[in-house]
Amino acid sequence: MTGPPIVFSFDFISPYAYLAWTQIHALAARHGRAVTPRPILFAALLNAHGTKGPAEIAPKRVYVFKDALRRAARYGVPFAPPPSHPFNPLLALRAVHASGMHRGLIDALFAATWGEAEHRGVEHPDVVAACADAVGLDGVALVERAGAADVKDAVRAATDAALAEGVFGVPTMTVGDEPFWGTDSLPLLEQHLRGEDPVTPALLERVRAIRASASRR
Repeated sequence: MTGPPIVFSFDFISPYAYLAWTQIHALAARHGRAVTPRPILFAALLNAHGTKGPAEIAPKRVYVFKDALRRAARYGVPFAPPPSHPFNPLLALRAVHASGMHRGLIDALFAATWGEAEHRGVEHPDVVAACADAVGLDGVALVERAGAADVKDAVRAATDAALAEGVFGVPTMTVGDEPFWGTDSLPLLEQHLRGEDPVTPALLERVRAIRASASRR
């Protein structure tokens, strides 16, 4: 591997995180990069930035599901909404931390949320345990471990670290100190990895110097 890894910040609640996860490994391999998964709590990002999630805005909620379905068809990956949305993803996030970022478990949990016709979701301990069992882990033990204080702290710490880096949504793919947000940014991430990023330091400084002349109340 050459160069820093691609840090993949995600929450199972996001269909776009699922879609990006199905693509990021091949993209990384094309450029000799490793992928470092970072499970974080999307709701905490929303609270910190004072914003709403797509599912909390009625017209956007419907649009997002249609958009995700269309993108899944383009990628050639299965797509089926979970039994409820928004849902509480904490158990699944904690289970990944407890597993040591086991890629197979992440695959299985994403599939149970967004890629299976059974619409199992990942809110319930028995589903998380079954996903763990399916990839060779001890599901019951992992679910129990996911409730430990240090594992809960690990999710909070990962979320805090993402916030400190300026992450505001999921998925966010970070290379060094450069973030790329959402599935739309995957081609831009690849452009960046090829050394063809049109964003120059001078342009970035100019953008940062722009001040607002109007505000919304």
